[in-house]
Amino acid sequence: MLGTKITLIGLLAAATAVPLNQPWQLVPNSYGFLHIVNINPSNLPDVVSSNPEHLFAPESDMVFRLFTRTNPIEPQFLEIGNPASITNSNFNAEHPTRFTIHGWNGNGNDPSSTVVRNSFISAGDFNVINVEWSVAAVTPNYVSARNAVGPAGTGVGLLIDELIAHAGASLDDIYVSGFSLGAHVAGNAGKYHNGNINTIIAIDPAGPLFSSGQEDAVSPEDGQYVETIMTNAGVAGANIPLGQANFYPNGGRRQPGCGTDINGSCAHERAPVLYAESIGSSVPFRSTRCQSHDELLDGVCTPSGPDANMGGEPSNYGREVEGIYFLTTNGEEPFAQG
Repeated sequence: MLGTKITLIGLLAAATAVPLNQPWQLVPNSYGFLHIVNINPSNLPDVVSSNPEHLFAPESDMVFRLFTRTNPIEPQFLEIGNPASITNSNFNAEHPTRFTIHGWNGNGNDPSSTVVRNSFISAGDFNVINVEWSVAAVTPNYVSARNAVGPAGTGVGLLIDELIAHAGASLDDIYVSGFSLGAHVAGNAGKYHNGNINTIIAIDPAGPLFSSGQEDAVSPEDGQYVETIMTNAGVAGANIPLGQANFYPNGGRRQPGCGTDINGSCAHERAPVLYAESIGSSVPFRSTRCQSHDELLDGVCTPSGPDANMGGEPSNYGREVEGIYFLTTNGEEPFAQG
């Protein structure tokens, strides 16, 4: 990736961005199935302002499945308010803890969660906790699910409190990753803990009805290190940097191997697969730091600062990785080019 400039125009030329002033957009769920939703808040004042918390109680409605190398397939269930569910489980505070969170119309067993879980279990001794917030996420009403990311993040934060209190866990050993709407849930878990969780990984964070600076959108302050992986920015994913370090594989909008992918569902679904590969692969997703996000949108990346690896285990926390990064990938597994 060395050189004075990396040209991205060829990669971005085929991108089909959805105009933001259009009220309707196709949005993929965690399984890649498309739904048409109204993304214009001004057209839905009563719905957008409604509070889903009276229908969704994180303490009782969320499901937390623990997987370890002792139980890599059959989960153990951890419960908020039930210390015995933690102390009688295989949770081991001496091992790092990794949360995975699904997106809209998904659940704790959907592909975006299981592919990441399996990579951690293969890579080493981890406490992997798959978060299910399907009581709020499984709904044809995208707006309602979008509005539940704050309460769901609080639920994750509450379980972390219990892991600290009853098993001796430390925020320094915890990463929280989430896909699409789940990326914002991860961010809200970080907000609950005042930005003290070691790492937040926002995997192609959902774009519709989110913008930088919103109270419940993932942000750079949500963790000691916050990384985003953008594979369908401007369509299903957010169009703006939302982390401390923001990685844009193949320019961040469309992905090789996805064909025409007019609606972007393939590109959106690529993000958790890339992150999962980064966890245990010996070949890194080496990335070039670009001068600015605006430059990236113009199809150019002028190298500016040291390269960095996208994703990976452990994360980039403490390595002074920040800014905008560009990388190229293969169109099929293995995706990393080194």
